[in-house]
Amino acid sequence: MANSNEKTRYSDAELQEFKEIILDKLRVAKEELSALTKSLNSSNGNGTDDTAGTFKTLEDGSATLEKEQTNQLAARQKKFIDNLEAALVRIENKTYGICRETGKLIQKERLRAVPHTTLSMEAKLKQY
Repeated sequence: MANSNEKTRYSDAELQEFKEIILDKLRVAKEELSALTKSLNSSNGNGTDDTAGTFKTLEDGSATLEKEQTNQLAARQKKFIDNLEAALVRIENKTYGICRETGKLIQKERLRAVPHTTLSMEAKLKQY
């Protein structure tokens, strides 16, 4: 029989604490995504119609690069939001905080730092 001191899951109170952390991160992440999306939709309003051709070409290249970077940030932000939402589902299922590799509880410190993680440090280090 397993050691009775070793918990197999986090308590409802602990899950509630993690839920609040995740909801807070989710709110911030959605605000950031919204800002990124707005900047993508409103780009190119610099009014460079009367500038010299060469300068315009340089600026277009710069604007394109900036748009690509913003797109990448937005994609990363969407993935982060998806991961946080998946973590909320695990909280509802009471499987949150259980390492998908070892089946052991992920340390609270790690979950507070990376609340959407599904791997304990032990399992993460094995990946390298």
